[in-house]
Amino acid sequence: MGVGVLILGASGSGKSTSMRNFKKGEVLVLNVAGKRLPFRGALDMVNNATYEKIGKALMAQQYKTYVVDDSQYLLAFDMFDRAKETGYGKFTDLAVRFKNMLTYVNQKTPDDCVVFFLHHTETDENGRTKAKTVGKMLDNQLTVEGLFSVVLLAQTDGDNYRFVTQSDGATTAKSPMGMFEREIDNDLKLVDTAIREYWQLAQSEAEKNGGKENEQTK
Repeated sequence: MGVGVLILGASGSGKSTSMRNFKKGEVLVLNVAGKRLPFRGALDMVNNATYEKIGKALMAQQYKTYVVDDSQYLLAFDMFDRAKETGYGKFTDLAVRFKNMLTYVNQKTPDDCVVFFLHHTETDENGRTKAKTVGKMLDNQLTVEGLFSVVLLAQTDGDNYRFVTQSDGATTAKSPMGMFEREIDNDLKLVDTAIREYWQLAQSEAEKNGGKENEQTK
């Protein structure tokens, strides 16, 4: 089974920028919103990624590391597409579709596959920072963080950018004991390496081949 990792953070907190140290061929970015990367350089990318495109990319198994950028938009775009539907059934459908994607990552991808989900945050009625969804009904159907063993929170003070790896009681950040320090640099490649070392997963093919590029049809 592969490893799903949730990276939470507000817009501008450094989630997408954390990909900056990956080289072309080391990662496939599944870009849900179709936005440009916030740094110079290019990475292998599937723009306007949908559930279907994400599933196709994961089944192809051409990469060992994937990033689903702005994964909350999978929920939001589905919600807009079904905005005129009445009743609560659509919320269950949205939750099931999102959960099925995460279940596939955790159960059907190879053992040495790591999939990062970069996801916006929101504050609940108790003041706790959590993964953004599309309403209380969906929260009742699905606790997103509960489907991950590693949840990191991206934070910035305007000058420094970091990942928080453990909760202080006001967030849903978590990680296995001894995997990280409580705060680390917002470097997704270093996080990928640390996860592989902790669980003794194989290196990515690009790392073993010195950054040799994969070919991916956009």
